[in-house]
This record gives sequence, structure tokens and C-alpha cells, in this order.
Amino acid sequence: MSKKKQDLIEHAEKLFYNHGFHAIGLKRIIKESNVALMTLYNHFDSKEALILDVLKKRDEKYFTILKSAVRNSKSSPLLSLAEVHIDFIRKNNKNGCMFLRAKEEFSSDEDHEIVQYVTEHKRSLLAFFEELSFNHSEAIQLVLLFEGATALSESLNMDDVEMAFIDSIKSMDYGASYEG
Repeated sequence: MSKKKQDLIEHAEKLFYNHGFHAIGLKRIIKESNVALMTLYNHFDSKEALILDVLKKRDEKYFTILKSAVRNSKSSPLLSLAEVHIDFIRKNNKNGCMFLRAKEEFSSDEDHEIVQYVTEHKRSLLAFFEELSFNHSEAIQLVLLFEGATALSESLNMDDVEMAFIDSIKSMDYGASYEG
């Protein structure tokens, strides 16, 4: 990926996350990215294409972190996943889930590509847990905990959210079904 495209995605992600997708125009993105309008259009056909790329990069970053936690876990992969999730929230999610925020802003059209991508992102987390050999019910419970921690971090004390989330993960008895 070119440096200019990477700059556009990074600046757009920050602006969209902090101000909303509809509230930020392309002029502000190119100004903050320090690129020309034509540079933006050389990389993206539209603002919505840029939004999709921003979401895809965030998705990639998140799942890379989760997969790395499983690979590098010394004891409990599930606890490692919870810890990296909390770390990700602390670093990236002060305004809640960027994916759900995108879905809210584009929800008037359920067939919209952005809405469909967000839905797929959420299903990917479920599939991720199932690929780790959790059964479907356990995977849904884990998604609820991970998504709940993200949602609550927006309005509750982060230390309290972390403690409750980690305690919930520790109290789950998935050892019999998890083959990690």
C-alpha cells in the first residue's frame, strides 16, 4: 500500500471515529492527510469506498491481534484473548465500537455495503471463536462478553469494565470443549 493511501486511511479512521462518518467530509480528510483531492480519488472511488477500507483495516488489525494472542499464549488462550481485547479497547475504542457506529449511520439501507460489512465483521468474531473449537453456544457467549466490554467501556469506568470482563472469562468453564 502506498504511503499516501495509508495516510488517508489512518487520518480518515481517526476523523470518522471521533466525529462520525457523515459529519466528516472529504475536504477535511485530504487536508489532515496532506494530500490532493486527486490523490484521494486515485485510491478511492467514493467516500463510501474509503469508509469500507477504513473498516477493513481496523478489522484486519483487530483479528491480527487476536490471532497473535492465541499463538503466543503461555497458559490460557481465552484469558490472553480477553487481555488483548481490553488493551485494544483502551487504545482504540474510547467512543465505542466503530463498526456499530458505521452501521448506525448507514442503517437506513440494510442492503448497503457498509451495513453488510459490519454484519460480516460481527459474524467473523463468532466464527473465530468456533474455529478455536468452542461450540456455537459458547462462541455466542464469548461474543456477548467481548462486545459487551466494548460497549460498556464507552460509558463506564474502564478499570471496572476490565475487572468484570476478565473475571467473567476466568469463571467460564470451557476447558472441556476448548482444544486450543
